[in-house]
Amino acid sequence: MPQPDLVIFDCDGVLVDSEIIAARIEAELLTSAGYEISAEEISETYAGLTFKDIMMRVEEKSRIPFQASLIDRAEDLVDRRLRSDVRAVDGAHEAVVAVTTPRCVCSNSRSERIEFMLEKVQLLPFFAGRIFSSLETPSGKSKPAPDVFLFAAAKLKADPANTFVIEDSVHGVTGARTAGMRVIGFTGAAHSYPGHADALTEAGAETVIRRWAELKSVIAALSEWSADA
Repeated sequence: MPQPDLVIFDCDGVLVDSEIIAARIEAELLTSAGYEISAEEISETYAGLTFKDIMMRVEEKSRIPFQASLIDRAEDLVDRRLRSDVRAVDGAHEAVVAVTTPRCVCSNSRSERIEFMLEKVQLLPFFAGRIFSSLETPSGKSKPAPDVFLFAAAKLKADPANTFVIEDSVHGVTGARTAGMRVIGFTGAAHSYPGHADALTEAGAETVIRRWAELKSVIAALSEWSADA
């Protein structure tokens, strides 16, 4: 049976249920700064982006100037809340173990945050030495740029065309598809919203799963389909 060269997991909203935590804090900060927005709107429109990118897009849209210090404030508040409250997405451990081909994490979060979250939920040993933050790539460009995916594939000697990426956000799916990779959408975390699966499909995901139990069979089926194509 054909096997992928590499399986890339996003972190926030895929392995750990952190997107909803960050969205609530970011919504509170932006609302306090003069732009009323809900956590649900952040999840639907801006999930997968760094808070800096979210703030810049909102600033451009609203013409409300935000203090740059808001970025550091958000980072600090989110870090604190994640350290106490973050949990693994249901079934993530079993899904990661079921992937017997090389695997890694590609995220827009800082590597320090990725590592403390994965350590807290006991997933870090599965990705030690294979954690890639877009902020720490040579370009420093975050998703939806493809840079972090291509950087990881190059480091791990994987063919992008034979690499699968699991992503929960339109921005992440867009970046992975631009990198020439195959994408499986994921909607099993707490920040999922009506129309989430359709949005991921429209962005380029070949299929979308809601439960981690589906991952192994989906990768096998898509790998077989590629070999037959």
